[in-house]
Amino acid sequence: MTMVDRDSVLKSHSERKGKYEIVGKVPLETAEDLSTYYTPGVAYVSEEIEADKGKAYEYTTKSNTIAIINDGTRVLGLGDVGPEAGLPVMEGKAILFKKFGGVDAIPICLGTKDEEEIIRIVKALSPTFGAINIEDISSPKSLDITRRLTTELDIPVFHDDNEGSGIVAYAALINALKLAGKGKSARILINGAGAAGIGITRQLTAAGFTDIVVFDTRGAIHSGRAEGMNGYKIEIAGSTNREKRSGGLSDFTKGADVLIGFSARGAFTPDMIRQMNEKPIVFALANPEPEIDYKEAIDAGAFIAATGRSDRPNQVNNMLAFPGFMRGLLDSRAKAVRPEMLTAAALAISRCVGRRLGREYIMPSFTDHKMAAKVAVAVAEAVALKASELGVARVNPSRGEVEAHTKALLKRYAKIEKKVVGR
Repeated sequence: MTMVDRDSVLKSHSERKGKYEIVGKVPLETAEDLSTYYTPGVAYVSEEIEADKGKAYEYTTKSNTIAIINDGTRVLGLGDVGPEAGLPVMEGKAILFKKFGGVDAIPICLGTKDEEEIIRIVKALSPTFGAINIEDISSPKSLDITRRLTTELDIPVFHDDNEGSGIVAYAALINALKLAGKGKSARILINGAGAAGIGITRQLTAAGFTDIVVFDTRGAIHSGRAEGMNGYKIEIAGSTNREKRSGGLSDFTKGADVLIGFSARGAFTPDMIRQMNEKPIVFALANPEPEIDYKEAIDAGAFIAATGRSDRPNQVNNMLAFPGFMRGLLDSRAKAVRPEMLTAAALAISRCVGRRLGREYIMPSFTDHKMAAKVAVAVAEAVALKASELGVARVNPSRGEVEAHTKALLKRYAKIEKKVVGR
């Protein structure tokens, strides 16, 4: 991991006044150009769209443009820092979408924390965009917003902290369990019941895992618990901790196979890992500091450990999911995100590891630009085809068409690589 100091980061941002700009696709050099792309010619395009709103995908940037919606309440582990302070993070997200997914993403940092107002604003903005990305909004509000918008909009809404986190954690677990020789009967403990914890729990229950216990700050969640519950905790309580046991995380680690954290630094201890079953799997995914350091987890006996850090093996990061996932949504002009599409994306990521699979390489490395491009293309293809299969796609590309498109994307990635990295 390359370390940078505060002054150099501030200087770089100040010199550029942000991280992206809008550049036109067409020439505006002649009178004919102006007549074609603005008035009077553009009126013909407006008339076509007025007659058929779906043609906005054909004639405008809607087909490749998304909104990144944020209210500044849960920004990159910093907490409630406000929409202005959230903007540089959302700009960073926008250039990741562009570099690895070819997606034009517009950060929209809202000056309101009111759930109903956020929903109203996004619905009003939706004609401009092909999809919505909900990002760094506090939970459970973010989950409520995503649920409402999913039912009330005709474009897909992707909640990266929830669904993206679930995708990458599940992809990592698929490969870790394969190496450990364990399957869907593995006993899994998930520490953290915010957006990410709910996301991975939904993924695992949908995939058929049957022995899961989820913990929040009050301890184990189960259907008989009354305190500290919300609708989403009640939802997962119905399919987890079927013995309805109470207690803290340390009361459950004996006999566990997998320990996954979306919580806080120090939440996992070496003693917890020592109590786990043979070949324990430990994912300490709190950001920016994991629940336990990678080396400390390995020294305590973890067969496989993973964190969110790029300076340790087995980095589990949402960037492996969201560029390709959004690319697939846009390519299929999907109307909504479905759980099966999340599973398809996770499987695609896990397969990209290929023959390199090992205890220190359970996930593709997105710091390898060629690998990151390969992953984005694989995820895009999986999502587009699954959307078509589920009947939520407006266009239904054949596998051959998707493969042709993804090959074109790989060529474009190569050009971007050469331009940006200077190779």
